Amino acid sequence: MSVLAIALNPTIDVSSEVARVEPTRKMRTYNERRQAGGGGVNVARVIAELGGRPDLLILAGGATGAMLQDALRVLPVELHLVPISGSTRIAFMVHEEQTGLEYRFVPKGPEVSQRDITSALKIVEEFKGDFVVASGSLPKGASEDTYAQMAGAAARNGAKFVLDCPGPILRKVTGHAPIFLVKPSIGELEILVGRRLDEKGLGEAASALVQNADADYVAVTMGREGALLAGRHGTLRVSSKHVVVQSAVGAGDSFVGALTWFLMQGRSVEEAFRFGVAAGAAAAMTPGTELCRRDDVFAIYQDTEAARYVAPGRKA
Repeated sequence: MSVLAIALNPTIDVSSEVARVEPTRKMRTYNERRQAGGGGVNVARVIAELGGRPDLLILAGGATGAMLQDALRVLPVELHLVPISGSTRIAFMVHEEQTGLEYRFVPKGPEVSQRDITSALKIVEEFKGDFVVASGSLPKGASEDTYAQMAGAAARNGAKFVLDCPGPILRKVTGHAPIFLVKPSIGELEILVGRRLDEKGLGEAASALVQNADADYVAVTMGREGALLAGRHGTLRVSSKHVVVQSAVGAGDSFVGALTWFLMQGRSVEEAFRFGVAAGAAAAMTPGTELCRRDDVFAIYQDTEAARYVAPGRKA
């Protein structure tokens, strides 16, 4: 099976450490790392780490765009590039040693033209694979229904569309295009439904999206609390294995990439969901902008118990 990952607003992720974050004073950082990043890029990196060879669509430009391409060329990824006039953004993450806190600085990124988006959409229309995964924010200049257009193009080719994007953008896609699986965080789901959600409300809101045919499956990630999957048979809850957390960066992307890769191996959605939860925990074990490692994912997956669906209306 094949997959196309989409990163319309990729980044060069720079992470480092500092003893203490202080205003005004010059702080000397160390252990600097640079990685190709952004939602769809991270999804492709995870699939490659697990043994796949994904296609990857990126919009990139400027000197930083060239750096991004160089970083991706060393990976087993089939790259589809749409050149843009602006420069690819650089995101910064600083880990404060004294407190263990992370500080993340993520620019909005360059503005793109409608011609750039049309070129990207054409690549999606020409992709004849099994899965299309759109992950991350939309760049400035892209219309809010861009992902909806891509979901429609994927569906016309018989590909299953997986979506992971900020809450406000979800509103422009759910209910407007066929989606196989959507992965909001708790906060993104609350933005989508317009209210705060407790444990019961979380399952009800996710199930409502399935019942309304907004998506075949809704996977809600909850950090250390694991994740919840809503499907036509009810809801499924899997707890996350408690690990020593090094960084929260990339846990959601690791979840999506691992879930998709497991589906590509012919596994069920339920097994792939549990595998994704394991990948999210494995990503938390790595420092900076590193993602999950294959051996860690399989070790955690084998150590987690399978869960059963709870029928709609019953307590999980």
